[in-house]
Order: sequence, then C-alpha cells, then structure tokens
Amino acid sequence: MACNSCSTGKDGQPKGCKNNGTCGTDSCNKLTVFDWLANMSLPNGQEPFLGVEVRFKNGRKQYYKNTENLTLSIGDIVATQAKSGHDVGMVTLTGELVRVQMKRKKVDIDDKENVLKIYRKASQKDIDIWSSARDKEEPMKVKARQFAIDLKLKMKISDIEFQGDGSKATFYYTAEERVDFRELIKVFAREFRTRIEMKQVGFRQEAARLGGIGSCGRELCCSTWLTDFRSVSTSAARYQQLSLNPLKLAGQCGKLKCCLNYELDSYLDALKAFPKSDKKLQTEKGTAVCQKTDIFKGLMWYAYEGEWMNWHVISTNQANEIIELNKKGKKVASLEEYAAEHQEDTKVEFENVVGQDSLTRFDSPKRNNRRKNNKNRNRSKNRRNRNPKNNAKKD
Repeated sequence: MACNSCSTGKDGQPKGCKNNGTCGTDSCNKLTVFDWLANMSLPNGQEPFLGVEVRFKNGRKQYYKNTENLTLSIGDIVATQAKSGHDVGMVTLTGELVRVQMKRKKVDIDDKENVLKIYRKASQKDIDIWSSARDKEEPMKVKARQFAIDLKLKMKISDIEFQGDGSKATFYYTAEERVDFRELIKVFAREFRTRIEMKQVGFRQEAARLGGIGSCGRELCCSTWLTDFRSVSTSAARYQQLSLNPLKLAGQCGKLKCCLNYELDSYLDALKAFPKSDKKLQTEKGTAVCQKTDIFKGLMWYAYEGEWMNWHVISTNQANEIIELNKKGKKVASLEEYAAEHQEDTKVEFENVVGQDSLTRFDSPKRNNRRKNNKNRNRSKNRRNRNPKNNAKKD
C-alpha cells in the first residue's frame, strides 16, 4: 500500500511522498493496517468505539481512549496522555477495527493503567516542540555510544526516542549480559539535561526498530508486518533439510531467520507419511539404512550396510510396506526390485530450442590469405608444366 503521491512518475521512477512517514493516509509507514471496515456504517443506536490506535517512532503503537469524543481520522497528529507530561503521535486506526485489534492483543479498554487518554489534536506549538526533540536524537545517540564505550560497558545503544513534549528521552539498548548502567545514567542526565529512561530490547526488536533489507531482497518482515516474534530453533532447518550454515540461516539480528517458521507446518504434515530415517529395512540381501529423503517427490534413498556407495531409491509407500513386512517377521528379497520402478533415463538429448541453425550464420567467415596465396602459386606452377614452350625455353 502507498499514498497517491507515492506512485511511479516519469519513466517508471518512484515519486516518493517525501513526508518521512507523515503522509495523510499513513500508508507509507511500518506495520500499517488497512482499515477494511472504514466504509461500513454502524447499526442504528450503536455508538462508535472509543478506542484509537496511535503510532509513535519506528512503529511503536499504543491504544488510547477518546474520552473527549474528538473527530479523528487516520493521519491526525494528537497529544496523548503520558505518565508525566504528554506525548505526540499519529492516529493510525479508528473505529470498529480497533476493537478487533485490542481483542486480539488482549487489551481491555477500561484498563486505566495501560489504556490512557487522548487530550486533543496537536497544535502547531506541540508539533514544533515534537519536531525539535526528534532532531536532537541522532547527535545524542552518537554521544551516548561514546559515553558507554568510555565506561567500558558491554552494551549497544541502538536508538533514542524523545517524548512528544521533550521532557524525557528513552534509550533503547541491547546487551548479552546484565549491565550496571547507574553511572551511565548520571553522565546522561548531566550532559543532556533531561529525564532518562533505559529500556533493554532483544536483538529481534532492535532489527525491527532499525529496519533493513533481507537476503531475499525485500524489507525485513519484523519492520514491516511481523508483530509477534516466535522462537526459531535449528530443528526447523533440519525438518526442511537445510544445511546448518549459520551465515545463511541467521538474519540481520544475528538470530535464526523468522521465515524458517513460515513453511514448517507444511513440512511437518508432509513428513507424517515418511517413516523415521533411523528405521532400518531388513532384506534377504542385507540391512538397508536411509541416506537421503526428498519430501517434494516422496522418495527415499537407502544403502546396504557395507555398500555405502550404492544407493537405491524407493517411494515412501514402498518403505512403509517393507517396514510392515519386517514387523511380521518377513523379509523382501532386495531393494533392487522396488528401485527398478524409479530408475530414470539419464540420456540427455540436446535440442535446438532457439529454432535457428547457428547464432553466427550472418557473420562473414574470415578468409585465410595464406591459404589463398598457396592455391594461386600451385595453379600457376601447373600451368607452366603443361605449356611446352616454357619447357623449350628452359632447355
């Protein structure tokens, strides 16, 4: 989704609204939700839902209660209640869809501690203070990182977020161990002259706040639409038969990629038809051990003990059939009888897919001048030998 001014311009070049995430439709921002209930009217006698979704920096969203019955729409800048002072954010969702979102996230609108109030629509003065506070964040982050290095603290300050009234700054940091930052807070308060709040986030949350481009070439899922960070284990890669290469399986956060969980359920459903890979097949020729499986084609490769170089391919149904016979105390003759059905013709027939005789058929061949000169000399020599007058002159 994108606003109208984000459409492509001349020669397919993207225009870009250049509003830095403050366009009127809120369609250029992270974690944007499409209000598919916006065109629906409420039944007679039903009051509109008072809950409002407000977005702050880097996709941070909170739910507020519109106690003043303000006429709000997506893209409005509002002043909201905070624990001390007020904050400034943008309305991203209103109406009945907010009720659905709050129910999904188990947020009660009557919870006064978590669901605060919306004071008013932000005035120009509120917006000016908010903008000036946002301009201070980048230079503050550079100084804050230097102070942490000087104090030899094993932590990384990833982002700084000012409150809308400029009275408080929240420092987001990541650390692998517990950090004693009491001295650091004193340095921050003395240098920046504001209230300081330190908030530790995980590596996945840090990547979601900063954003970036993944190895697939698209924006990170965590910074665009993914809101819940489920744990990812190496077993997800094993079930999908991926090589356990940490360089390929790790995302920009340094953890396993969240997309490893996307197709995991489909792989688990497909593996239900496969026998366990550690199950051995008993045949009269010998005991066969599983070497490889192909989930998409439903095939398994087995090799006899002692003949590890010779693999025999059979289907999952055939493997299950042999296992059932083994349970009854019976053995099949050999795997070659089953593998003969799956042998593929390895003969490669090359075809002229272009439909042309040669790609260089229009190129003029280069003539060999030396060969041409030799032919001319031989011809002239033969003519001399045939002419009797020349022979008489020689005598």
